[in-house]
Amino acid sequence: MDFWTAMQALILGIVEGLTEFLPISSTGHQIIVADLIGFGGERAMAFNIIIQLGAILAVVWEFRRKILEVVTGLPTQRNAQRFTINLLIGFLPAVVLGVIFADKIHEYLFNPITVAVALVIGGFIMLWAEKREHAVRVHHVDDMHWTDALKVGFAQCLAMIPGTSRSGSTIIGGLLFGLSRKTATEFSFFLAMPTMVGAAVYSGYKFHHLFQPADFPVFALGFVVSFIFAMIAVRGLLKFIATHSYAVFAWYRIAFGLVILATWQFGWIDWSSAQG
Repeated sequence: MDFWTAMQALILGIVEGLTEFLPISSTGHQIIVADLIGFGGERAMAFNIIIQLGAILAVVWEFRRKILEVVTGLPTQRNAQRFTINLLIGFLPAVVLGVIFADKIHEYLFNPITVAVALVIGGFIMLWAEKREHAVRVHHVDDMHWTDALKVGFAQCLAMIPGTSRSGSTIIGGLLFGLSRKTATEFSFFLAMPTMVGAAVYSGYKFHHLFQPADFPVFALGFVVSFIFAMIAVRGLLKFIATHSYAVFAWYRIAFGLVILATWQFGWIDWSSAQG
């Protein structure tokens, strides 16, 4: 592993960790940053699978007590059973639509311009959602009905469009559907676990030939860095939402998206090599 390859792994690991659970689109940032630093091809596809697993492990660790509580209570406790059913229901739409459309979306939409447009549009939707009067019906994830989980699951499917943000879709969708800010955020984290693990397993199986022993040091570095920075991001977000809205993330999305569009429009950066 040469110095530049190590730096690429470090940079992309940080980007994945910081953006995966913030409503600013980790996939969008990965596409843009990877294009800027010249990290692409089949090796990058395998690398992205690994660093996503690092990020999801951070959430599993952060919510380990809740996970253990659910697992041990599943045979007898109604709350644990309902929580598990809700996760499965919320996960289902992404499974069905992902299998049907994932390849086409990756072929045609995984490019910086699509990302930039989705960032801007998603930012304005977030601002609109935050300005609406919130009629909170559900104050805790254990109180969610299966219909709440299903609606959030369908909202999550919007994140198949790069730049939309999986966490942004589920959190803002949860707010619109009557979940409290804390409940929407926590359920987004929990829903990420089966969704991201399922996507990683599917992609890992489909592209298993891309994993080569020689790449282990690069993958290991990205995995560890992603885990560390995802932990920082998750803890920071949970503290932030206790006293703030998501408006700051919306304005960031809009500004970042407009910068990308400006560099494309005025020819300052050639994004054509990244077009799907």
